[in-house]
Amino acid sequence: MLQIKVGIQTASLRQPFKQALLTAARLGADAVEIDGRNELKPADMTRTAARQVRKMLDDLNLRVCAVGFRTRRGYSELEDLDLRVEATRHAMKLAFDLGAPVVINSLGGIPEDSASREWGLLVDTLSELGRYGQHVGATLAAETGAESGDQLLKLITALPLGAIGVNFDPGNLVINNYDPTAAIECLAPHVLHVHAKDGVRDLAQGRGVEVPLGRGSVDFPQMLSVLEEQQYRGYFTIERDNAQDPQFEIAQAVQYLRAI
Repeated sequence: MLQIKVGIQTASLRQPFKQALLTAARLGADAVEIDGRNELKPADMTRTAARQVRKMLDDLNLRVCAVGFRTRRGYSELEDLDLRVEATRHAMKLAFDLGAPVVINSLGGIPEDSASREWGLLVDTLSELGRYGQHVGATLAAETGAESGDQLLKLITALPLGAIGVNFDPGNLVINNYDPTAAIECLAPHVLHVHAKDGVRDLAQGRGVEVPLGRGSVDFPQMLSVLEEQQYRGYFTIERDNAQDPQFEIAQAVQYLRAI
């Protein structure tokens, strides 16, 4: 039976980092997702500093389920690519030092043409990051939303087995007018982490909007059923980008997940 392990993205709480950890523990989270660009920067984290953070987490009975590391550009753009790859490698090392198996980032646009230079560059770059991830013990998870599930699966199957995984964000898919139900059906075997995020389509705006968990169009019971068939053992991490009252809405989201 699928076990619901609840994570909270600390950045969503909009509090200083240490206070956010205390709040996550108080709200009943099992783990936290840490922002590797703004909260704990890999360049500033020595092994001693990482041990201190882990001690703080242990005292609160929390783990790190993922490190978010959003880059300004994707991995198919040549400009400053070497710097992005090196920064991602540092984030993967930080994740390992913190006990997290996953680093989350958007891949950027996935080229439609698999014979294009951009496609070849993306495949080569992600293959290299996949090899490094297997060496260091943390895997890059591509965040859903920028493309359909089919398009992301096409890329994954072009890579060496296990090179990358998926951070499945159903809310992002809805917001960008993709079908999360269709996406989970094809991506489920590759899901390493889930963002518990909801959304509805706004016809006036021509795209979707984020809403509190359980109040949108995402069919979470169906998604959980598909993941259970794949024996998913990862976390369901609450992310709220536009909450009016972050602590209250995230507390409600924790209760929603526990009720499922």
